[in-house]
This record gives sequence, structure tokens and C-alpha cells, in this order.
Amino acid sequence: MNDFISGGWGYYIATVVLLGIAWCLWLLFSQRKWLTKRTPGVVEDTGHVWDGDLRELNNPVPRWWTYMYIIMCVFGLGYLVLYPGLGAYQGALGYTSALEVKEDQQKQNVEVQPVYARFAAMDIPAIAADPEARVIGQRLFLNNCAQCHGSDARGAASFPNLAEGDSIYGRTPEALQTSISKGRNGVMPPMGANINAKTAGEIAQYVRSLSGLAHDQIRIINGKREYLNNCAACHGADGKGNKAIGAPNLTDDVWLYGSSEATIVQSILNGRNNRMPAQEHLLTPEQVRLLTAWVWGLSGGQDVTSSAAMSKTTAIK
Repeated sequence: MNDFISGGWGYYIATVVLLGIAWCLWLLFSQRKWLTKRTPGVVEDTGHVWDGDLRELNNPVPRWWTYMYIIMCVFGLGYLVLYPGLGAYQGALGYTSALEVKEDQQKQNVEVQPVYARFAAMDIPAIAADPEARVIGQRLFLNNCAQCHGSDARGAASFPNLAEGDSIYGRTPEALQTSISKGRNGVMPPMGANINAKTAGEIAQYVRSLSGLAHDQIRIINGKREYLNNCAACHGADGKGNKAIGAPNLTDDVWLYGSSEATIVQSILNGRNNRMPAQEHLLTPEQVRLLTAWVWGLSGGQDVTSSAAMSKTTAIK
């Protein structure tokens, strides 16, 4: 039913399907010459002649062809009774492709359970140091994470770099495991209702100065004042962010969306909403642990956030 905007669409589709099958059967029986006994060698001539001796004959449809189509229609009706296909009707067997995939995944998880069993008693650093675990973790990453973070884990615009040891939520094994299993949703609220484009540009210049980037010395004077009035509540007066509320550090050199004034202004005026989807419904707890260990090991277990540098998963950076 999720595919339909109202219950009526399900009935509409079911009606179209059934009428289509009924029309096919009617068409077959309306041309009933295939039911009559045929006289060998006697074929009706339509009277259409080309090039003197090329005639169009009215040969009846072969019986086997007609029988085949009748069988196909009957098979189609039986299939639609057993399986979904008539709008919202789920079929007598209750089959869904999603259920089949889930059952296959559960079967596969049981089959590979012995592979993960030996890592159960190991902590994340020990798993990260194990060569076999690293191979498994990398394959899990390539199958489930590389689409967003890249095959080298260095991310892209709006997708954090996982290889630099920098994270707004911390690089501890616990923080990474939570990010993978539960997901994250970092939100920078739009400030366009309170700040105009000129003021946003001045704040952008001040934020660039916090990271040691080229900036306009004149514009940052008002930019700092506006920053303290509008941004310091989340990012702090010193711009070093607040992990508790997911406000990024604005003083380091990590930029998720880019460091140009135009990009920063866009973030200020329009806000950002960056979501990391939860993987706990796709991966088993054992797979999450091995994936956590692999990501943790990318930077040698280093947590840059412990030295007051947080990544820009949302907000201005």
C-alpha cells in the first residue's frame, strides 16, 4: 500500500489487470475458427493479390498457439491469486521480495557466524590489529559505506573523511560504533530570517580567519560581532564547537562543504541537514564491531577530537 497515494489506486490496478486478462480470453474465443473442424487443403482466399500470383490467404490461427495463450491466461490468474500483483492484494501465500531477501540474509548470517565467533571476546583495538578482521572490515565498508564515504574512506562534499582521525562525535570505539549502528543527524538551522546576505558574508570572513584562511581584515570586525550574537551559543565564543550538541569546531582546517565565502554564506542562510543512516537493521552486531574496528584503525586509533579539533559534519563547515 505504500506505493499508492490512496486505497482506490489498488482497486484501479487490480481492475485493469483482470480486465486485460478477460479481454485476451474474449479475443481468443471471438475468433472461433480454431474450434471448427478443418477441411484439409481448403483455405479461404481474402482476394488480395500482389505481383500477379502472390495471394493473401486467411489461414486460421494454429490450435497449439491458441491453447498456449489460454493456458497462459489461466496461469496468470492462478499466479495473481497466490502472489501479489492485484493492487494492494498481498496474495494467498503472503510472499514479498523483501521478506525473501531478509530470510536469505538471516540464513547467510547463520552460515558466517563461525567466522565472527573468534572476534567476540576481542576489544576493538585488538580486532583492528588482526589481519583477517581488517580484510572483513574493509569488505563490509566497501559494500555498505563506500557509496557515500568513497572507496578510500576520504569522503566527499557533505560526506566526512573517515581516514583523517577527525570526528565531531569523537573517534573512540564507542562513539564510532554508535555512529554506525544508530546513525547521526547533524542539523545547522537556517539563519536567513535573522541575517541578511551581507552580514552572512562578514561572518563567513570571520570564520575563515578562525581557520587561518585568507580573510578581509575590515569585514571581520563586524563579522566577529555578529558571530558572537548569532553563532557563539552553539559553536562557542572561541569557535571550537560543542560535541554535546553536535556543533563543529570552526577553528581547524577540516571543511565538509568547502571553505569559500559563498559556501559558508549558503550554510549560514539556508542551514544544513546531514544524515548518517543507521546500519543496525542492515548489519549484525558482529559486523558492526568489525566495521567499527576497521574505521577506527584507519587513523591508527588516533582521536583528533581529543586535541580540540572536530570535523564539520554539519553547520558552517
